[in-house]
Amino acid sequence: MPSKPIPGSSGDVLTSLPSAYLPHAATGLLHLPRFIAKCKYVKQHGALPASYAKNYKRGMDRFLCLHLGVDPAAVEKIVHESATDEEIDTRLRALFPADVRAAKWNREYVQKGMTPSGREFLKEALTNMGCPDRTEQIISVTDLMEFDEGRIE
Repeated sequence: MPSKPIPGSSGDVLTSLPSAYLPHAATGLLHLPRFIAKCKYVKQHGALPASYAKNYKRGMDRFLCLHLGVDPAAVEKIVHESATDEEIDTRLRALFPADVRAAKWNREYVQKGMTPSGREFLKEALTNMGCPDRTEQIISVTDLMEFDEGRIE
C-alpha cells in the first residue's frame, strides 16, 4: 500500500484551499483560485499557517504574477478590498493583461518540478513527509500540493 504523509510533517495543511488543478473561472488560469483563497484566508485570519506563509506571494503565487506582469501585493489588495467574488474577478481582469496566456501558464505550472533539480526537490519533500516511495507517482509541484492536501491518495 502506498504511503501517506506523516501528519504535520509539512506543517499545518489547509485542505480548504482549491485544488491546484482547478482553473479560475474568469481567466482559465490554474493556481489563481489558490492564490485568491490564500488572500481571503489572510484577510479573515490575519495570517496563513507558517507552512503556507513561507511561500505566500512567493513561490507559485509569484511565478503566476511574473507571468502576468503584476505585483502579488496588487492581487492581495484587490482581494482584501473587494466585497464579492464578482468584484474580485472584475478588478483582477482590469489589472491583468487582456491576454493572460492561460494555456502557456497552465502548461508551465503543471510541469514545475519535472526538471532534474525539481525532481530532487520533490524527492526531498516526499522523504520529509515520510513518503519516499511516492516519487514515481508525485511528479510535479502541483501533484505535491494535491498529495499534501489529501487530494491524491
